[in-house]
Amino acid sequence: MSLLSDLINLNLSDTTEKVIAEYIWIGGSGMDLRSKARTLPGPVSDPSKLPKWNYDGSSTGQAPGEDSEVILYPQAVFRDPFRRGNNILVICDAYTPAGEPIPTNKRHHAAKIFSHPDVAAEETWYGIEQEYTLLQKDVKWPLGWPVGGYPGPQGPYYCGIGADKAWGRDIVDSHYKACLYAGINISGINGEVMPGQWEFQVGPSVGISAGDELWAARYILERITEIAGVVLSFDPKPIQGDWNGAGAHTNYSTKSMRNDGGFEVIKKAIEKLGLRHKEHIAAYGEGNERRLTGRHETADINTFLWGVANRGASIRVGRDTEKAGKGYFEDRRPASNMDPYVVTSMIAETTLLWKP
Repeated sequence: MSLLSDLINLNLSDTTEKVIAEYIWIGGSGMDLRSKARTLPGPVSDPSKLPKWNYDGSSTGQAPGEDSEVILYPQAVFRDPFRRGNNILVICDAYTPAGEPIPTNKRHHAAKIFSHPDVAAEETWYGIEQEYTLLQKDVKWPLGWPVGGYPGPQGPYYCGIGADKAWGRDIVDSHYKACLYAGINISGINGEVMPGQWEFQVGPSVGISAGDELWAARYILERITEIAGVVLSFDPKPIQGDWNGAGAHTNYSTKSMRNDGGFEVIKKAIEKLGLRHKEHIAAYGEGNERRLTGRHETADINTFLWGVANRGASIRVGRDTEKAGKGYFEDRRPASNMDPYVVTSMIAETTLLWKP
C-alpha cells in the first residue's frame, strides 16, 4: 500500500508541464455529482481558457440513448486538494450540442439573474450553512449510532466534543482544510444537534460564485467520505422522530441592506419573500415537508413568519443587524439538498426584480 500511496502523491511538476483537470457536473437527479478527468498541456486558472468537453447523458438520466451527447462548459476553477500541484477541479454546467442549457442546468438561469444590472449593482452577498449527515456504509444509519438503535437524546451533541458525542471529526477537518486549499471561501464548521450530523459554511460569496463554491465544497466532501468509507447524506430529515433535520440556511444581504438605513430595506425584502412563500418552498429542496414541521428549530412549511433572533421563524434577523440598523437576514427554509444556484438566484430575483 505504501507504493500505491507514493504513486498517488507523485509530484507531476517534477517531470512534466502537463496537468490534470477534473471536470465536475450535476447529474440527472439534481443532487448526484459526476466527474471525469483529462490531461491539459499546462496550468490553467481561467475557465474561459479551458476546452469544452462532452459526456454520455443517457448514463446520467440527462439525454436519450439515440442522442446522448451532452456538452460541458467550464465555469469555475479550483485547486485540486487530492492531486495537488497545478492540477485543478473544474465546475461545469451542461448544454445540448446546439448550445441550449439542458433542463437540469440551473446555473444558466441563475447567471442571467445575477448579470441583470439591478442585481449586479446591489452586490448580493450569500453565506450558506450546509448541514449534512454521515452514515455507516453498509447499514445507512448515522455514524456513531448503535446499529438498529438510538443514542441518547439531543442536547450534548451540538458543537460537542468527546468520543461519545462527536463522530466523523477527521472527515470534517479534512474537508475544512481541503476547501481552504482549493480556494473555496469556507468560513467555518460545527457539529450539529443530531449526532452524526455536521455543518460547514461557505461565504460571504458574491452572486453566482456562492453556487459554484458550494457545489465544489459538496464534491470535495463526497470524495473525502468515499476515501473514508462513509456515506454522505443531504436528506433533510434522515431520521424520523425527535431528531433535528438538515437544512441549508441561506444568509443574504445587498449593498442597500449593508448601508445606513438598511434595516428598512431588509423588512421590505422579507415582505416580498412572504408574498412568494409557496413558490420558494417549491424550489427549496425535495422532502422539505418532513423537516419544516414547526418543531426542531423550524417554522411550519405552510406558515411564513419572521423575527429577530427567532430560530423557529422562516426568516431570522440577527440582533446585531437590528441594533446596527443594517446588515443581513437568514432564510431558514432551504433544505440541505437544495440547489444553491436556484435558491440564491431566486432570493435575488424576488427581493430585487419581482414587482408584487
